[in-house]
Amino acid sequence: MIQLSTPQQAGQILIARRKTLGVSQAAASASLGISQNRLSELEAHPDRLTLERLMSLASLLGLELVLQEKTPATNESEW
Repeated sequence: MIQLSTPQQAGQILIARRKTLGVSQAAASASLGISQNRLSELEAHPDRLTLERLMSLASLLGLELVLQEKTPATNESEW
C-alpha cells in the first residue's frame, strides 16, 4: 500500500501505472470521456483532479482508493 502526502505523488503513481499497463493517454482519455490534452494536463497537475475523476482513473488503471485512520505517531525512542 502506498501512502500519499502530496497530489504530485498521486500523479506520479497514476502515470507510472498507466505506462506499466501500456495504456496510452489517448486510450485512457477516451475511456474516461475526456480529451487527451485534458488527461495530459491532469497528469501534470494532479491537484486539479476531482475526486470523481481520480476514482474513475484509478479504477481504469486497476487501482483502488482506500481511506483509513491515520496511525498515531509514536514519540517513544527505541533507546
